[in-house]
Amino acid sequence: MLAAYFDCPGGPENLYVKEVMKPHPGEGEVLVKVSASALNRADLLQRRGKYPPPKGASDILGLEAAGSVAGLGPGCKGRWKIGDAVMALLSGGGQAEYVTVPEGYLMPIPNDMTFIQAAAIPEAWLTAFQLLHFVGKVQKGERVLIHAGASGVGMAAIQLVRLAKAIPIVTAGTQEKLKATTNAGAAVGFNYKNEDFSEKVLAFTQGSGVDLILDCVGGSYWEKNLNCLSTDGRWIIYGLLSGGEVHGDLLARLLSKRASIHTSLLRSRDKEYKERLVKAFTEHALPYFSGGTSARLQPLLDSVYPLEEIAEAHRIMEENKNIGKIVIEMPASS
Repeated sequence: MLAAYFDCPGGPENLYVKEVMKPHPGEGEVLVKVSASALNRADLLQRRGKYPPPKGASDILGLEAAGSVAGLGPGCKGRWKIGDAVMALLSGGGQAEYVTVPEGYLMPIPNDMTFIQAAAIPEAWLTAFQLLHFVGKVQKGERVLIHAGASGVGMAAIQLVRLAKAIPIVTAGTQEKLKATTNAGAAVGFNYKNEDFSEKVLAFTQGSGVDLILDCVGGSYWEKNLNCLSTDGRWIIYGLLSGGEVHGDLLARLLSKRASIHTSLLRSRDKEYKERLVKAFTEHALPYFSGGTSARLQPLLDSVYPLEEIAEAHRIMEENKNIGKIVIEMPASS
């Protein structure tokens, strides 16, 4: 089968399409014929040699995929059958023509959704759902600050915050991205490049701040985050785009607000946790994707690239040009 590959860490130019062995499903696993996958920041980090896959996971890039069930390993419990349209959360291997998946990581694709749309859901939406509900325990009426609001996770988080009857506030780096977040349901958005988002957030919340922060930026935002975090607020760090170094009295500031810092990575979670997350998302969020254009939840696609243009797709994400998800389409004839 064909797969996205790189021989040594480096830039997007190191990527190419390679013929590799087709995987075989093991105990409790399902073989999926992949129609589409999607890019995530983790793919970029792995390509640079900074985020190796967990032990036992495929070293092929791709943390999500959509396609059809093509085979069942021993011990499967009968919830899936050959030909079922499914989307999957993966630890790796999604950017290939076939991938094996524990059966508990699969979700049905809503009837009115294409494989390309479905490929934009698993990693971003499960990450956002996990951050809001498993880690942040978001409550009705709470104010949630979402950094990188126009990213895949950001766009998912905006809609899930709305679904939870809470208030999404975002930051983004261009007016075009802010407009997209407004269209997705953000109550207000601020351009972090030319305004102090902490001052703007405090003004919008009439001085009370936000109850929850979803932060993939890290180090450089710590002071502004604490400035606009409410008393007893929760600050969740799930990425370090600006690095992890903090210079200043973070702990005293945190203590003065009785605030808490949580950190979360989804890829390295154990199998039971991921299965619990997929089950909760399937029950509580997935039904809201049905209904076509009138659905309450909508995956946002930025662009679609064929597998052979994987390097260009990486370049676009690396330059922060995308609004929503970049999807990789697999060859149709395989």
